[in-house]
Amino acid sequence: MAREILDLVKERGGERFALHERFLNAQLVRVLQTIGFDRRYVRARGAYLYDEQGEAFLDLLSGFGVFAVGRNHPRIVAALRSVLEGELPSMVQMDVEVLAGILAERLVATAPQLEKVVFVNSGAETVETAIKFARYATRRSAILYCEHAFHGVTQGALSLNGDEIFREGFGPLLPDTHRIPWNDLDALERALAARPVAAFVVEPIQGHGVNVPGDDYLGEAARLCRAHGALFVADEVQTGLGRTGRMWAVEHWGVEPDMLLCAKALSGGFVPVGAVLMRRRVFESVYSNMVRAPIHGSTFSKNSLAMAAGIATLDVMAEEGVVENAAKVGEGILSDLRAIGERHDCVKEVRGKGMMQAIEFAPPDRLTHKAAWKILDAAQKGLFAQLVVVPLFQKHRILSQTSGHDQAVIKFLPPLVIGDAERQVIARAVDDVLGDTEQIGGAIWSFGKTLARAALRTKAGG
Repeated sequence: MAREILDLVKERGGERFALHERFLNAQLVRVLQTIGFDRRYVRARGAYLYDEQGEAFLDLLSGFGVFAVGRNHPRIVAALRSVLEGELPSMVQMDVEVLAGILAERLVATAPQLEKVVFVNSGAETVETAIKFARYATRRSAILYCEHAFHGVTQGALSLNGDEIFREGFGPLLPDTHRIPWNDLDALERALAARPVAAFVVEPIQGHGVNVPGDDYLGEAARLCRAHGALFVADEVQTGLGRTGRMWAVEHWGVEPDMLLCAKALSGGFVPVGAVLMRRRVFESVYSNMVRAPIHGSTFSKNSLAMAAGIATLDVMAEEGVVENAAKVGEGILSDLRAIGERHDCVKEVRGKGMMQAIEFAPPDRLTHKAAWKILDAAQKGLFAQLVVVPLFQKHRILSQTSGHDQAVIKFLPPLVIGDAERQVIARAVDDVLGDTEQIGGAIWSFGKTLARAALRTKAGG
């Protein structure tokens, strides 16, 4: 059967866009074709994707942060193979699984103040779980979240998203959810004082925009929550498991949350899994007696493959020094990007921590460049960022992304295993592409006109 699946991929790989246009998301196909990302990848390993011509692409998107230890890591493949070959009795349901207990034990060891774990299937489901548990534990309903936050697109998680593009048309959303400005302690204190709040749910570093908080923000936010009887919930679905150069991003500020959400990288890049780490008192308020033992759960959440993937991922991180590498190489990349930014007046700011990096752009000083910028921005706000993302891909074989709707920001989420060789490739490529953007009338700006026309057609409903 394995051979048959590989044969099927080979035989019908050329139909992938047609299949998606007919049965799945045709708009995504249009986007990929418009920006020239319509490649056929046939293999992946470590930090690289390989197309059918054998070209290697450095993956600085890493599946939105999923492939922290790289793609198809042999240790994780071996762990999953052993589970399949061992014919383990997964998901008996009226039983408990040893692999789930082991993974929970290892997660708690990384954040000892959080003594209990609830497993789920995705990052969005960790947010849904946090909302439920916070409301039950506190007997309050209000949830606070930040502007520009991203917490997922299921209905409860969507209610905590800070950008309207994701929310529009899907209401009514959860009641008693309240948006506050990011990185604003006064606003948080006012919101906590205005009503009984169950929880403040916050990303330690915001994924959309890679917005890094002020030095005292998260620590003071946790203190304010405690003072007002609210739970402090750290959404580390993207920032956690070494992404920022610490196991958990909150460690940069010495913060101990009441709940910590993780997913993405815990999967090893194979089997979806998420986990909510929480204080014992929160957990036991929900599972308070035997009648309530099944009160919250998820059918596939503790399946043997997911648990094995999580255990193997944590083993690889510890044994290969993945978190330490993310700190060392990631900070080196940020240093390189800041030096490059000083040479190009279109760069407003470079920010991030570890292997979570962003470059924000602003209108250049020269009048001709400002005029060209305005044309792009009139078509779609933040479109200039695509003039960097696209040539990074087409010219330098680097896969990256813009960092949110209507933002002139590009974002890098490299696998945590990249080294100095990739660091040099990134620096040379970014410097080269930014230099090309300074040549008005060149190929990049010609492509910019194509993007602007496409954006205007979209606005017109075409």
